[in-house]
Amino acid sequence: MKPVHLIFFCLLTNALLVSAQETVDHYETIIRAENSWRYFVGQVSPPSNWMANEFNDAVWPIGPGGFGYGDDDDGTTISETMSVFLRKDFQVVDPADFPVVILHADYDDGFVAYLNGEEIARSNLGQSGTNVAYNQSADGFHEAVLYQGGVPDAFMIDPVRLRVGNNTLAFQVNNENINSSDLSASFFLSVGTSKATFTYGATPDWFTTPITDSHLPILSFNTMGQTIVNESRIRARLGIIDNGPNTINKLDDPFNNYDGWASIEIRGASSLMFPKSNLGFETQEENGDNRNVPLLGMPKENDWILHGPYSDKSLMRNVLTFDFARKLGRYVTRTRYCALFINEEYRGVYVLMEKIKRDKNRVDIANLKPEDTSGDELTGGYIFQMDRDDPSTGIDGWNSSYPPHSFFAYKDPGKDELNAIQRNYLRAYVTEFENLMAGTNYIDTYDQYIDVDSYVDYWISTEISKHIDAYRLSFYMQKHKDSNGGKIHFGPLWDFNLAYGNFDFGCDPGPEGWAYEFGSSCGSPLAFWAEKLTSIPAVADAITCRWQSLRQGAYRTENFLTYIDSVQTYLGPEVNRNFERWKVLGNYVWPNAFVGDSYQAEIDFLKDWIAQRLSWMDENMIGNCPVSTTSEIQDLSIKVFPNPFHETLFFQFDRAIPGDSQLRLFNVTGQLLFEKSIPKGSSSFTLADLNMPEGLYIYQLTSESQAILFTGRIIKKE
Repeated sequence: MKPVHLIFFCLLTNALLVSAQETVDHYETIIRAENSWRYFVGQVSPPSNWMANEFNDAVWPIGPGGFGYGDDDDGTTISETMSVFLRKDFQVVDPADFPVVILHADYDDGFVAYLNGEEIARSNLGQSGTNVAYNQSADGFHEAVLYQGGVPDAFMIDPVRLRVGNNTLAFQVNNENINSSDLSASFFLSVGTSKATFTYGATPDWFTTPITDSHLPILSFNTMGQTIVNESRIRARLGIIDNGPNTINKLDDPFNNYDGWASIEIRGASSLMFPKSNLGFETQEENGDNRNVPLLGMPKENDWILHGPYSDKSLMRNVLTFDFARKLGRYVTRTRYCALFINEEYRGVYVLMEKIKRDKNRVDIANLKPEDTSGDELTGGYIFQMDRDDPSTGIDGWNSSYPPHSFFAYKDPGKDELNAIQRNYLRAYVTEFENLMAGTNYIDTYDQYIDVDSYVDYWISTEISKHIDAYRLSFYMQKHKDSNGGKIHFGPLWDFNLAYGNFDFGCDPGPEGWAYEFGSSCGSPLAFWAEKLTSIPAVADAITCRWQSLRQGAYRTENFLTYIDSVQTYLGPEVNRNFERWKVLGNYVWPNAFVGDSYQAEIDFLKDWIAQRLSWMDENMIGNCPVSTTSEIQDLSIKVFPNPFHETLFFQFDRAIPGDSQLRLFNVTGQLLFEKSIPKGSSSFTLADLNMPEGLYIYQLTSESQAILFTGRIIKKE
């Protein structure tokens, strides 16, 4: 556990950084990686005082940085080694001129940094304050990013560590193991100066001014010198700042939404190649137990996801998908945009999301316990998914008996929580369903195994986006108890980065064509029964009827386009900050089919693609719906005024509504703020005393059967 005084120091540093930023005139770089350094290859241990200011390094060779081998990013290539030691002297006339000091580190795999013999930063290499042997392994793998076009990790250094006159910056960089194919050591020291005069050199092209505030909620992690790695969580302190709408959140503000412990790791599959990592974290008590908390207005839980859009340059494909899927009346993970900081370094726009798991406020299915091994208790409470058959992920499951042998993984409960009887039961049930679909009589009995309505809704959400991974990866399903129908339900939806035209491999990314007809050439194996199930006339007709109903209400084209505009407005200046941190605009990032030269170009592409997609689906819908389920509201129209409004809002229909309905108001992040019942026969109604903050809001009118009749946006002005 981290000492309390160090936690307090980190909070104090936040306050000092925010205050110091106000006095900075400009930034300069004192030391660059490519400068000349004294270095020592760690075949043996160097003298114990090698990092001290007074150490005589005259016998150490001199070379330009970075130092290492294997990645073609080295100014000085050294022999394969477990470690390398670096020293660089620099002069300071008056430390008071530099209220902000920043160390940037590009390293493979772990390092410790010293300024004048005192430790100032550490990552992925032992505990803070401890000496590291020359042959000690780093705590895990950490890849350098500069040679890949990334930005090095930043560490804020207390300016009081600087001395008048000569200063010495020193580093020890250790490899993960002696057989590693590469090692990298590239470091930069930059300062924010309060003077207008220029003393040192220009900052690197990738350098950005430290960010210390955001109009988005702030999530701030302090890893206390540890590196966040894949598939192995570390303990960290987490503080969340959310001062409410139209209020700037600052790093030195009190942590008012969460202040406590968390364990955190990098997560993902193909996204692991990106420097902007997706993260998973668990809120915890001080002793490491789970701590259920309501983060940013979402229901209490302890498992959370931080999605960092990278190849999706709209920053909203997942949020867009989930929001419109939620209108179907099924659980979809809730989302909140936020600004992420790790060790005071701004990491860009992220989306806080609920992890898919069994919970009364998430996937609300039976709680399957280890002792549930017979009868009705055995038959339900399973969440499973179709995904990659990759042993390195540690996910347990089974392969389908039918080509292309799709992989089914136990999700929640996971492999370590299910006993053999439970695993065998789920596998046997899914196999029975697949046996049926592989035969000739499936049209008569398919609905004995699956909940058709859930498949219809899953199909519509998936096909709108033309998701390249549809019916093959991150394809979640649930098995309910026999006493609750006993069938497979489809969903929740997950992972729509490679959707809405954002892929360039396998199949055509354009807005035409059906995803359920994708062959295996498009990517991982497609569930062999997806096309057969969709082609059953009753299923195709149900899809078409549901589609026609949605297109007359919540899924009108203008609603999609308006929503995209509202999210863009909400993100506001944070978009520019994100793309200053992650310079991907105008550059290809796998697997972009379209590369826009600006954020607006990316948004315009997304809107145009969706408009074309919806039109194409209208013209090519797969079934028939002879009796419209929405004939009673086809000609109903609504007026909402005044818009913008102050405190009172009027709703007027061109005729009486045919049934009881419900009006709901949401903010742009999807939080429900207000709801009101509207009785059958109403032709108008008034909402008064709407004392919300200024901003954009979404209204939604639903029928008694929960079909969405109307949705639109309204603006509150003081």
